[in-house]
Amino acid sequence: MIETQLQEAFEKYSKTELEVWKHFEELGDYVHYKKNEIIKHYNTIETHGYFIVEGSAGLFIWKDPNFICLDIMTKNDFFGDYMSLITGKATLIETMTLEPSTLFRISAKNIELLKETPIGKQLFLLSAEHSFAEKQQQQIDLLLKTAKERYLDLIKNRPDLIQSVHQKHIASYLGITTQSLSRIRKEIGRSFITK
Repeated sequence: MIETQLQEAFEKYSKTELEVWKHFEELGDYVHYKKNEIIKHYNTIETHGYFIVEGSAGLFIWKDPNFICLDIMTKNDFFGDYMSLITGKATLIETMTLEPSTLFRISAKNIELLKETPIGKQLFLLSAEHSFAEKQQQQIDLLLKTAKERYLDLIKNRPDLIQSVHQKHIASYLGITTQSLSRIRKEIGRSFITK
């Protein structure tokens, strides 16, 4: 396997021996999903944490008349409905693949077993801290940056999203309509042509 892929994905948090990831892999399994397949329905309890081997996925919440994208993850990202996973309670969050995807999943029970080990405790703490900082930055950007600035940030920092994720999900993630995103894309395209 994916122990090397897991190790490389986690290096942004901390250097960890490959043996740790071999043990991690022994506690999970692989699942395959089609495009737009629901992994966890809203108002249910999350039973697994996931690592994206190939593909992409999103976290959504229902706001009449449609779902709003809270977050998008791609290859080498960890994801899941963490609020539900931590509390053991149902939440309004729904998770879904955004393209055909191969995921490595680990059960809530095995996650708890990992957290009881010294290295597992450290890994989960570091990833939680990093995730918290990313979410705060996302909230700050939503309040202080224009939609165009947020889209340009995505192009610069996450080109994988622009290439693999449907525009309606990107627009929702940015907090704008698909029509607004289309206008921004045309405007950006014109500015590149005039340079």
